[in-house]
Amino acid sequence: MSAIAYKIAEALGDQGLKKALDTPKAEPAVEFIEAAGTTIAAEDEGWRKLTGDSKRDLNPMTQMRMQKLALYLWESNLLANRLVELPVAFMLSQGVKVVASDEEVQEWIDRFWKDPINQMDIKLITKARQLSLLGEQCYPAFVNEVNGHVRLGYLDPDQIATIVKDPDNSEQPIGVVTVKDKHGKARRYKIIVNGPEDIFTKRTQLIRESFDDGECFYFNVNAISNGSRGRSDLLAQIDWLDSYDQFLFGEIDRSQFMRAFIWDVELANATPDEVNARAKQIESPSPASTRVHNDSEKWNAVSPTLGSADTEKTAKLFRNHVLGGASLPEHWYGGAGDVNRAVGAEMGEPTFKIFEMRQTFIGYMLETILTFQIRMRATKALNEEPDLFDDLFSFEIQWPEMISKDTTKYASSLQQVTVAVIMLIDNKIITKDRGMQIVEKISAKLGVEFDVAEEMKAAEELYKEELDKDVFTAGSDDE
Repeated sequence: MSAIAYKIAEALGDQGLKKALDTPKAEPAVEFIEAAGTTIAAEDEGWRKLTGDSKRDLNPMTQMRMQKLALYLWESNLLANRLVELPVAFMLSQGVKVVASDEEVQEWIDRFWKDPINQMDIKLITKARQLSLLGEQCYPAFVNEVNGHVRLGYLDPDQIATIVKDPDNSEQPIGVVTVKDKHGKARRYKIIVNGPEDIFTKRTQLIRESFDDGECFYFNVNAISNGSRGRSDLLAQIDWLDSYDQFLFGEIDRSQFMRAFIWDVELANATPDEVNARAKQIESPSPASTRVHNDSEKWNAVSPTLGSADTEKTAKLFRNHVLGGASLPEHWYGGAGDVNRAVGAEMGEPTFKIFEMRQTFIGYMLETILTFQIRMRATKALNEEPDLFDDLFSFEIQWPEMISKDTTKYASSLQQVTVAVIMLIDNKIITKDRGMQIVEKISAKLGVEFDVAEEMKAAEELYKEELDKDVFTAGSDDE
């Protein structure tokens, strides 16, 4: 408030002006830009998400608490540990192999895979476990400026403050902002997307330019399209896992109380004074000791009777509720029930579908990382950005078998199908091509796949050569 203006208003007796001058001045409006930091560009002013401000994430405190509880339960709760470790064991217990069609690319991949910092044979298991537990993973990438070799770092999810999305595409994350360090500085990593920057709109490119603390890979699971953070595989089961633990600890306490007992001493026809005097003299007998008394004194060991429901059924109810939510059959956790081998095999199919879905996602993670490695190597070698559809990027991730296949039934089926196909071809009911396709379907179940057209062509050439060798040539009459 101006002192001069106030004196003028007072001299004039203008109460309205005095009141206006007494009213505190409103603070100027402060612009709010998505994600903490300075204004990125004038063009960014006033932008909003294409889909609006839908709240599809847990709040930051809940996100952090979820991750801490998941880690705690994995460490301390046997059932929670098994929910995480079983899928990882089925997917990665025998390791993963990456095979490229180009020899030089194979060398690049091998050097990346076996790098003493990357150590993918060992760290891939840890990465898969942490993805399941924490719901997300962030790997800063460090690129050798000379040859393009890539090494991976690790950013713990509890250090992530914000995942910034493309304002024009709420599905696409473009940057990671960390929590502030003790000096009040937050790091800003650009999320790696394999492709040139012009795949983004102009304003998204400007936003990505502000993430100048390096590049990183970011992956999350159990998220939805316009959500920015992942969720733990244990999120839905956390309370039930804890309740199951509390129930079992309660049963331990109950069993201990049931084993406890007291000596009940009955004195016949004793007065209160005699009871008090005897109480001061009496001591609990030690094991294997001898006790002598007359018929006026009786000793009885008394145990508490704590009635309870059928604990086995209650424990099974808790356990199956958690296992069912994780798509794990009961007999995988020691609850055999009425399951035999045949039924057990059928019950496992939904579980393996869930495992295969996660395996596919981990395969996508590896493909993204390895594609980036090849891009960086090729860019340094060719001095230009390579075409992602080039043969350089032709590689295959080979997974171990999750379960040993029962080949006996497929072998028997192959024999029966082959006989049936031959009969159909001989009777001119189907063509050879169609018959071979049927045989190939059964053969694939045994792990042998082939191209029908190429196999028929190769077989025709082979048998033609053998037939030419076996042709009988008649001699002359003189011989």
